[in-house]
Amino acid sequence: MELFDTHCHLDFNDFDSDRDHVIKKAKQHGVNRILVPAVTQKKWHKTIKLSQQEASCYLALGLHPIFIEQHQPQHLNELDELVTLHKPVAIGEIGLDFYNKNNKQSTFEKQKLFFSKQLIIAKHHDLPVIIHNRKAHDQCILMLKEQNITAGIIHAFNGSIQQAEKYIGMGFMLGFGGMLTFERSIKLRKLAGQLPLESIVLETDAPDMTVQQHSGHRNSPEYIPYIVESLAKIKKKPIEEIARVTTSNARKILAC
Repeated sequence: MELFDTHCHLDFNDFDSDRDHVIKKAKQHGVNRILVPAVTQKKWHKTIKLSQQEASCYLALGLHPIFIEQHQPQHLNELDELVTLHKPVAIGEIGLDFYNKNNKQSTFEKQKLFFSKQLIIAKHHDLPVIIHNRKAHDQCILMLKEQNITAGIIHAFNGSIQQAEKYIGMGFMLGFGGMLTFERSIKLRKLAGQLPLESIVLETDAPDMTVQQHSGHRNSPEYIPYIVESLAKIKKKPIEEIARVTTSNARKILAC
Protein backbone atom coordinates (compact mmCIF):
# COMPACT_ATOMS: atom_id res chain seq x y z
CA MET A 1 0.00 0.00 0.00
CA GLU A 2 1.07 3.56 -0.71
CA LEU A 3 0.11 5.88 2.15
CA PHE A 4 0.28 9.63 2.77
CA ASP A 5 0.60 11.19 6.25
CA THR A 6 -0.89 14.63 5.59
CA HIS A 7 0.10 16.13 8.95
CA CYS A 8 3.29 15.20 10.77
CA HIS A 9 5.63 17.50 12.72
CA LEU A 10 8.85 15.66 11.90
CA ASP A 11 10.71 18.94 12.33
CA PHE A 12 9.93 19.01 16.07
CA ASN A 13 12.75 18.39 18.53
CA ASP A 14 11.04 15.16 19.60
CA PHE A 15 12.55 13.54 16.49
CA ASP A 16 16.04 15.05 16.62
CA SER A 17 17.65 11.87 17.94
CA ASP A 18 16.16 9.42 15.44
CA ARG A 19 14.45 11.33 12.60
CA ASP A 20 16.09 9.30 9.81
CA HIS A 21 15.08 6.04 11.50
CA VAL A 22 11.49 7.24 11.88
CA ILE A 23 11.31 8.11 8.18
CA LYS A 24 12.81 4.74 7.25
CA LYS A 25 10.28 2.87 9.42
CA ALA A 26 7.44 4.89 7.89
CA LYS A 27 8.53 3.89 4.40
CA GLN A 28 8.66 0.24 5.48
CA HIS A 29 4.98 0.58 6.40
CA GLY A 30 4.08 2.15 3.06
CA VAL A 31 4.10 5.78 4.18
CA ASN A 32 6.09 7.24 1.31
CA ARG A 33 4.76 10.79 1.53
CA ILE A 34 4.68 13.00 4.64
CA LEU A 35 3.48 16.58 4.81
CA VAL A 36 5.45 18.56 7.40
CA PRO A 37 3.68 21.82 8.34
CA ALA A 38 5.73 24.50 10.09
CA VAL A 39 4.21 26.34 13.04
CA THR A 40 6.44 29.33 13.90
CA GLN A 41 8.90 31.60 12.12
CA LYS A 42 11.75 30.18 14.21
CA LYS A 43 11.07 26.68 12.83
CA TRP A 44 10.72 27.58 9.16
CA HIS A 45 14.34 27.04 8.16
CA LYS A 46 14.52 23.70 9.97
CA THR A 47 11.38 22.54 8.19
CA ILE A 48 12.69 23.77 4.85
CA LYS A 49 15.99 21.95 5.37
CA LEU A 50 14.16 18.70 6.18
CA SER A 51 12.11 18.91 2.97
CA GLN A 52 15.28 19.58 0.97
CA GLN A 53 17.14 16.62 2.47
CA GLU A 54 14.32 14.06 2.41
CA ALA A 55 12.30 13.58 -0.78
CA SER A 56 9.41 11.92 1.07
CA CYS A 57 8.83 15.04 3.21
CA TYR A 58 6.72 17.79 1.66
CA LEU A 59 6.91 21.35 2.92
CA ALA A 60 4.15 23.57 4.27
CA LEU A 61 4.91 26.98 5.80
CA GLY A 62 2.70 28.88 8.21
CA LEU A 63 2.10 30.53 11.57
CA HIS A 64 0.06 28.37 13.98
CA PRO A 65 -2.66 30.10 16.05
CA ILE A 66 -1.54 28.38 19.28
CA PHE A 67 1.71 30.34 19.12
CA ILE A 68 0.03 33.63 18.25
CA GLU A 69 1.95 35.59 20.91
CA GLN A 70 5.22 34.70 19.16
CA HIS A 71 4.11 35.92 15.74
CA GLN A 72 5.12 39.38 14.56
CA PRO A 73 3.82 41.38 11.56
CA GLN A 74 7.19 41.09 9.79
CA HIS A 75 6.85 37.31 9.87
CA LEU A 76 4.05 37.62 7.32
CA ASN A 77 6.34 39.41 4.89
CA GLU A 78 9.03 36.79 5.46
CA LEU A 79 6.49 34.03 4.88
CA ASP A 80 5.51 35.51 1.54
CA GLU A 81 9.18 35.74 0.52
CA LEU A 82 9.98 32.16 1.58
CA VAL A 83 6.95 30.80 -0.26
CA THR A 84 8.23 32.43 -3.44
CA LEU A 85 11.73 31.07 -2.84
CA HIS A 86 11.04 27.51 -1.65
CA LYS A 87 7.69 26.61 -3.30
CA PRO A 88 5.93 24.73 -0.47
CA VAL A 89 2.97 22.53 -1.39
CA ALA A 90 0.69 24.35 1.09
CA ILE A 91 0.36 27.23 3.54
CA GLY A 92 0.08 25.81 7.02
CA GLU A 93 -0.35 25.13 9.77
CA ILE A 94 -2.66 28.12 10.10
CA GLY A 95 -6.11 28.73 11.50
CA LEU A 96 -8.07 29.64 14.63
CA ASP A 97 -8.01 28.25 18.16
CA PHE A 98 -10.76 29.58 20.44
CA TYR A 99 -10.51 26.65 22.86
CA ASN A 100 -9.19 28.69 25.79
CA LYS A 101 -12.05 31.00 26.67
CA ASN A 102 -9.82 32.73 29.23
CA ASN A 103 -7.76 34.32 26.47
CA LYS A 104 -8.11 38.05 26.02
CA GLN A 105 -10.28 39.24 23.16
CA SER A 106 -7.17 40.84 21.67
CA THR A 107 -5.63 37.36 21.36
CA PHE A 108 -8.58 36.11 19.32
CA GLU A 109 -8.49 39.24 17.17
CA LYS A 110 -4.78 38.74 16.49
CA GLN A 111 -5.47 35.13 15.51
CA LYS A 112 -8.10 36.27 13.01
CA LEU A 113 -5.79 38.93 11.60
CA PHE A 114 -2.89 36.52 11.04
CA PHE A 115 -5.23 33.87 9.65
CA SER A 116 -6.70 36.34 7.18
CA LYS A 117 -3.27 37.58 6.08
CA GLN A 118 -2.05 34.03 5.53
CA LEU A 119 -5.14 33.16 3.51
CA ILE A 120 -4.30 36.12 1.28
CA ILE A 121 -0.77 34.75 0.85
CA ALA A 122 -2.17 31.33 -0.02
CA LYS A 123 -4.53 32.86 -2.57
CA HIS A 124 -1.74 34.94 -4.10
CA HIS A 125 0.46 31.86 -4.57
CA ASP A 126 -2.45 29.57 -5.56
CA LEU A 127 -1.72 27.13 -2.73
CA PRO A 128 -4.01 25.00 -0.55
CA VAL A 129 -4.15 25.65 3.19
CA ILE A 130 -3.65 23.34 6.17
CA ILE A 131 -6.15 24.46 8.79
CA HIS A 132 -5.97 24.03 12.57
CA ASN A 133 -9.35 24.77 14.11
CA ARG A 134 -10.74 24.40 17.62
CA LYS A 135 -14.08 25.83 18.67
CA ALA A 136 -14.19 28.21 15.70
CA HIS A 137 -15.50 26.33 12.68
CA ASP A 138 -18.22 28.82 11.79
CA GLN A 139 -15.76 31.73 11.96
CA CYS A 140 -13.24 29.73 9.92
CA ILE A 141 -15.78 28.91 7.21
CA LEU A 142 -16.78 32.58 6.99
CA MET A 143 -13.17 33.72 6.60
CA LEU A 144 -12.38 31.06 4.00
CA LYS A 145 -15.39 32.20 1.98
CA GLU A 146 -14.38 35.85 2.30
CA GLN A 147 -10.99 35.08 0.75
CA ASN A 148 -12.48 32.60 -1.75
CA ILE A 149 -10.20 29.75 -0.60
CA THR A 150 -11.27 26.57 -2.36
CA ALA A 151 -8.61 23.98 -1.51
CA GLY A 152 -7.06 22.63 1.65
CA ILE A 153 -7.24 20.22 4.55
CA ILE A 154 -9.10 20.70 7.82
CA HIS A 155 -6.64 19.06 10.17
CA ALA A 156 -8.01 16.76 12.92
CA PHE A 157 -11.59 17.57 12.01
CA ASN A 158 -14.04 17.13 14.88
CA GLY A 159 -16.89 19.44 14.00
CA SER A 160 -20.49 18.62 13.10
CA ILE A 161 -21.73 16.83 10.00
CA GLN A 162 -23.25 20.14 8.85
CA GLN A 163 -19.88 21.90 9.16
CA ALA A 164 -18.18 18.99 7.40
CA GLU A 165 -20.58 19.29 4.49
CA LYS A 166 -19.85 23.02 4.22
CA TYR A 167 -16.10 22.40 4.08
CA ILE A 168 -16.54 19.64 1.51
CA GLY A 169 -18.77 21.88 -0.58
CA MET A 170 -15.98 24.48 -0.59
CA GLY A 171 -13.44 21.95 -1.89
CA PHE A 172 -11.75 20.89 1.34
CA MET A 173 -10.57 17.50 2.57
CA LEU A 174 -11.08 16.48 6.19
CA GLY A 175 -8.19 14.98 8.15
CA PHE A 176 -8.64 12.02 10.50
CA GLY A 177 -5.92 10.61 12.73
CA GLY A 178 -5.11 8.50 15.74
CA MET A 179 -8.30 9.29 17.67
CA LEU A 180 -10.16 7.20 15.10
CA THR A 181 -8.47 4.08 16.51
CA PHE A 182 -10.05 4.53 19.96
CA GLU A 183 -13.44 2.83 20.29
CA ARG A 184 -14.39 5.47 22.88
CA SER A 185 -14.27 8.09 20.09
CA ILE A 186 -17.90 7.30 19.33
CA LYS A 187 -18.87 10.68 17.87
CA LEU A 188 -15.75 10.94 15.71
CA ARG A 189 -16.05 7.38 14.38
CA LYS A 190 -19.72 7.94 13.55
CA LEU A 191 -18.80 11.13 11.70
CA ALA A 192 -16.10 9.36 9.67
CA GLY A 193 -18.64 6.72 8.74
CA GLN A 194 -21.08 9.33 7.45
CA LEU A 195 -18.61 11.24 5.29
CA PRO A 196 -17.72 10.28 1.71
CA LEU A 197 -14.36 8.52 1.52
CA GLU A 198 -13.48 10.86 -1.36
CA SER A 199 -13.34 13.73 1.16
CA ILE A 200 -11.08 12.10 3.77
CA VAL A 201 -7.31 12.20 4.19
CA LEU A 202 -5.23 10.51 6.89
CA GLU A 203 -2.76 12.06 9.31
CA THR A 204 -0.86 11.35 12.52
CA ASP A 205 -0.08 14.82 13.93
CA ALA A 206 3.06 13.13 15.28
CA PRO A 207 4.56 13.43 17.81
CA ASP A 208 1.12 14.06 19.39
CA MET A 209 -2.30 12.36 19.20
CA THR A 210 -1.01 8.81 18.90
CA VAL A 211 -3.00 5.69 18.03
CA GLN A 212 -4.62 3.41 20.61
CA GLN A 213 -2.09 0.67 19.86
CA HIS A 214 0.75 2.93 21.10
CA SER A 215 -1.13 4.96 23.69
CA GLY A 216 1.16 6.85 26.03
CA HIS A 217 4.07 6.84 23.59
CA ARG A 218 5.35 9.24 20.96
CA ASN A 219 3.30 9.18 17.79
CA SER A 220 4.96 8.32 14.47
CA PRO A 221 4.09 8.40 10.75
CA GLU A 222 4.60 4.63 10.62
CA TYR A 223 1.29 4.30 12.50
CA ILE A 224 -0.86 5.45 9.58
CA PRO A 225 -1.76 1.79 8.78
CA TYR A 226 -3.59 1.55 12.13
CA ILE A 227 -5.76 4.48 11.09
CA VAL A 228 -6.38 2.83 7.71
CA GLU A 229 -7.52 -0.34 9.46
CA SER A 230 -9.88 1.56 11.76
CA LEU A 231 -11.45 3.51 8.91
CA ALA A 232 -11.84 0.32 6.89
CA LYS A 233 -13.79 -1.27 9.76
CA ILE A 234 -15.94 1.82 10.26
CA LYS A 235 -16.80 2.05 6.56
CA LYS A 236 -16.88 -1.70 5.97
CA LYS A 237 -14.54 -1.36 3.01
CA PRO A 238 -11.33 -3.18 2.08
CA ILE A 239 -8.14 -1.79 3.59
CA GLU A 240 -6.66 -1.51 0.10
CA GLU A 241 -9.51 0.75 -1.03
CA ILE A 242 -9.16 3.00 2.01
CA ALA A 243 -5.42 3.33 1.37
CA ARG A 244 -5.81 3.98 -2.33
CA VAL A 245 -8.58 6.58 -2.09
CA THR A 246 -7.21 8.56 0.87
CA THR A 247 -3.75 8.68 -0.71
CA SER A 248 -5.25 9.82 -4.00
CA ASN A 249 -7.24 12.48 -2.14
CA ALA A 250 -4.09 13.83 -0.48
CA ARG A 251 -2.05 13.88 -3.66
CA LYS A 252 -4.86 15.64 -5.51
CA ILE A 253 -5.38 18.41 -2.94
CA LEU A 254 -1.63 18.95 -2.42
CA ALA A 255 -0.66 18.46 -6.07
CA CYS A 256 2.20 16.11 -5.25
